[in-house]
Amino acid sequence: MGAPRKLPIGIQAFEKLREEGYVYVDKTALINTLSHTSTRYFLSRPRRFGKSLFLSTLKSYFEGRKDLFEGLAISESETEWKKYPVLYFDFTGKSYAGVGDLIAKVDDTLSEFEGMYGRNTASKDIAIRFKNLIKAAYDKTGNQVVVLVDEYDKPLLQNATNKKREDEIRAVLKGFYGNLKSEDQYIRFMFITGVTRFDKVSIFSDLNNLRDISLSKDFCAVCGITQEELDSCFIPEIEKLSEDNGITKEACIAKLKNNYDGYHFSEDIKTDVYNPFSLLNAFADSSFGSYWFATGTPTFLTQMIRESNFNYESLENDIDVGRRTIENYRLDSRNVLPMLYQTGYITIKNYERELDCFTLGLPNNEVRYGLYENLVPLYAGYEGKTDEIEVLTFIKELRDGKVEAFMQRINTIFASAPKQTNQKQYELNCQAFVWLIFKLMGEFVLCEVQNGKGRSDAVVWQKDTIYIFEFKMDGSAKEAIAQINNQNYPIAYQNDGRKIIKIGVNYSSTEKQLTEWIIE
Repeated sequence: MGAPRKLPIGIQAFEKLREEGYVYVDKTALINTLSHTSTRYFLSRPRRFGKSLFLSTLKSYFEGRKDLFEGLAISESETEWKKYPVLYFDFTGKSYAGVGDLIAKVDDTLSEFEGMYGRNTASKDIAIRFKNLIKAAYDKTGNQVVVLVDEYDKPLLQNATNKKREDEIRAVLKGFYGNLKSEDQYIRFMFITGVTRFDKVSIFSDLNNLRDISLSKDFCAVCGITQEELDSCFIPEIEKLSEDNGITKEACIAKLKNNYDGYHFSEDIKTDVYNPFSLLNAFADSSFGSYWFATGTPTFLTQMIRESNFNYESLENDIDVGRRTIENYRLDSRNVLPMLYQTGYITIKNYERELDCFTLGLPNNEVRYGLYENLVPLYAGYEGKTDEIEVLTFIKELRDGKVEAFMQRINTIFASAPKQTNQKQYELNCQAFVWLIFKLMGEFVLCEVQNGKGRSDAVVWQKDTIYIFEFKMDGSAKEAIAQINNQNYPIAYQNDGRKIIKIGVNYSSTEKQLTEWIIE
């Protein structure tokens, strides 16, 4: 096996990627389609899906950099390689504490381009300067302008929990982007990306010629890596990953699929898309790790989940929604589903054409367990302190038969969680915490299991033991044990051969903790 190839982890500049010999999954055939079928586009994709690299590729193409595209699909069809003035606005890589940071960022970019094409206004207003810049670039080069905007919504999302600041930023962006319609005659091509697909009335109200390809079947794989691309472009990496982990190539591909695949961005659910960031990191580390969540979960999203009382348990069974739910979104919405979809925590699992209805669900195991792991501190009152709740400890305690220690650990967290005035919400939080702990035990646990004549709250499988849990709220542990026995929950496992341990638990809503448990 040869030396490892250079994988473009964190590489967002197409020029650097091509000149320095990084592995590249060829998306250039789509550029040819985009540039010749329409001229105004918007694309929404979750973070870390390659939007910035695709925009950089567009930039190199419209700058006429033929040398960078040798051997790629577009080199077989493009003959002109005309050079256009490209105005590239990148909103990534900066923190936006308010409208001042946004204006400073745009001012810096405008100044750079004004140095290239001239500034014919004394106004400091960024909207007026942008309008004049477009005309100046056209006048100086004799060619129409290409406008590329990366992560347009980052300033909005970073201020989503502050309505006043968010409205101020929205107003600035609306005026800024309004020039893209008024100066249309000078624009050859436009491509705007973001995580969220905000209601067009809010920001892009003037851009009624903007084509949203976020749900387009033709462009569902414009970002990310398809199964076909994985199989054809990463053979050496798959072979090394399987060898290093002592598994077959087929088992390796199956594990990659379970961990990082499963995204769909159109009605065509036949085209699965892998998260490229996680996939490339798995190859680089030669390990099936969790990478996407290492980049952080947005604060506004966890706040929305908490305030909306979203039933995340429903994600295990998938959720049916109409098209409008995933096409339109407003930050003040009480429905968290659109944002979970747009930010990549859930994806399209099925589409029913007759009803124009989408089924949404968790895409893969990396997202499933990453999401649950981020929710545990939220419901336990440990927000921002994920390292204080180590799920692996819970698994080891049950594996070693330390049921008492397992229950004491859960009770300690309950007792230390901040008390709330809303009694019902506190009870829901406690129930959510227990459910999440069990779900994070992964393949060893099933929640709400049909056994005997009823449903047990949780069943945990270990090498030599099967644990059956039943929880009561303001009842007694004795009642919980009686329910396990009366409903004959153990009958489903009587031929398994492993020891069966029944655990009845009572939670007191007044004392805010587990008051008793019985282990049989």
